[in-house]
Amino acid sequence: MILIIWRKNMKILNNTIAVFFSFLIFNLHAAPLQKIGSGEGELNVVAWAGYLERGETVEGFDWVTGYENDTGCKVNIKTAGTSDEMVALMNEGGFDIVTASGDASLRLIAGETVQEINTDLIPSWNTIDSRLQNAEWHTVDGKHYGTPYMWGSNVLMYNTETFGGNAPTSWNVVFEETTLADGKSNKDRVQAFDGPIHIADAAMYLMYHQPDLGIKDPYELTNDQYQASLNLLRQQRELVGRYWHDAFMQIDDFTNEGFVASGSWPFQVNLLVGAAQPISSVIPQEGATGWADTTMVHAEAANVNCAYMWMEHQLSSNLQSDLGVWFGAVPSVPSKCGTGLMDPAAGIYPEGADACKINGIDNFDKIYFWKTPTSNCKTQDSCVPYYKWVTDYIAVLGGR
Repeated sequence: MILIIWRKNMKILNNTIAVFFSFLIFNLHAAPLQKIGSGEGELNVVAWAGYLERGETVEGFDWVTGYENDTGCKVNIKTAGTSDEMVALMNEGGFDIVTASGDASLRLIAGETVQEINTDLIPSWNTIDSRLQNAEWHTVDGKHYGTPYMWGSNVLMYNTETFGGNAPTSWNVVFEETTLADGKSNKDRVQAFDGPIHIADAAMYLMYHQPDLGIKDPYELTNDQYQASLNLLRQQRELVGRYWHDAFMQIDDFTNEGFVASGSWPFQVNLLVGAAQPISSVIPQEGATGWADTTMVHAEAANVNCAYMWMEHQLSSNLQSDLGVWFGAVPSVPSKCGTGLMDPAAGIYPEGADACKINGIDNFDKIYFWKTPTSNCKTQDSCVPYYKWVTDYIAVLGGR
């Protein structure tokens, strides 16, 4: 298993280093598209699991078919498990758009992999949450390189039976060996995310429990802070039964393989609860990292008209509300709260419930959103850059 992880991550490392060397110098691209033409007939997408549904996983959750019928653009989906995989796929080419998180988006801009967009060609642009319209993970020098898609927090997923019906209050159940409510150790029964950005989760934990380290932002770490975070991850490795990046594999692990706690996404929690598994989730006292994802268009997209049609569709259709329910996330268009499947009349939320509040719309300022670590940082004199995160996290997974 370690050899497989090493081989996979060495490919990610090579792509990351190539992009990183161009990170500090932004060669901004040519002028964006000025007019949308006829659709080219297809749209090739790199996306997170669960982000594009056409009713095949669960009937009723479909925000792709309507787009295809309206535009004539057939959607082809390539699912990626980590931001590094997304960057690698986009660098290889052949895709039109990607739903990139903040730890990928600036790398894609810096590497000239994605193009500036013309927001005037997206009629619903002004409906986007004002906190997202000019967000630093897709806006450079006042130019936009994508359209906000969806946002939310990573959560601590846990087995309610194992924890005796009481929600864990701390991330310590996945970082430190402890006896759980069922009288058994958590060793070999917890998981952790298989991606270098997980170092930020360790840093966030230390920011709460070891304030003397002086961590102010879990993505902006001095060498001492960074080494402390790596040491915590080395400790965690002794507990982890499996590292995950495939959402559906994690669902199977919690259903059939005896895993009881892990950092996760609301998507997995929702599917497990829907399958009547004893699963719930919580944001512990230390807080949570999270994601604010952006649809970005490849610089050499073969189907740029279909891409622009999609960016309008994602804002104006049922996508925002229904994906919010499906993924347990928050729409980037606040007016979509309470519509579609988020409307209590749809029968998913109880009468009088505010679906967006349930999904965390008020937690925006409490989430440490994923972003790419760079040496030039705001909260410290100098920080450890992302290419080091990649090489060192590979070492942690390999037991070093």
